[in-house]
Amino acid sequence: MPRKYVWLVAVAFVVIALDQWTKFIVLDRLTTAFDDAPSKLGVFFGKAPEPGFDGYHFRSKDQIVLSDDYFRFRYAENPGAAFGLFRNVPPDLRGPLFHLVSIGAVILIAFYFSKLRGAKDERFAKWGLPLVLGGALGNYLDRLSRSFVIDFLEAHWLEKAYWPAFNVADTAIVVGVGLLLIDSFVRKEVIPVTK
Repeated sequence: MPRKYVWLVAVAFVVIALDQWTKFIVLDRLTTAFDDAPSKLGVFFGKAPEPGFDGYHFRSKDQIVLSDDYFRFRYAENPGAAFGLFRNVPPDLRGPLFHLVSIGAVILIAFYFSKLRGAKDERFAKWGLPLVLGGALGNYLDRLSRSFVIDFLEAHWLEKAYWPAFNVADTAIVVGVGLLLIDSFVRKEVIPVTK
């Protein structure tokens, strides 16, 4: 395996591991999901119970406030895409749609990464693509096991304006896409001149 693919897999793996680890901690600390469970891993990777009266599959029990006015950790579930898009699409259509999009994203990222030559000016793409891949796969694992994504980072401004809840995978995707945007401005494609 060429060294650049080791880089792609290693960075994506770190993102996935960090994402899943933080989600495990969130279920343990901020919900009742693991209370009286014979196996925490069985609950974490297993099918979620039916939603309760609040629409959540796991009951929230706590939140951690870092700043009353700006930031807290609070359990949330997102059956949709980024920012809750498509959350109202029926589950029997939403599931296949997200499977296709996730698989398509992995193929597209792998193809684009294969085109990198290893030049110094590709450093933003070299970081951006694995971050997006790791983030996409981290959220995809959630969808495969429980059909929704666990979010827990909540930014708000004085309880008047809210950013949609997000997680480590979402953060990696946003940073990765930002790096790819920088790459599109910094790197110039060399087009061979034919005579």
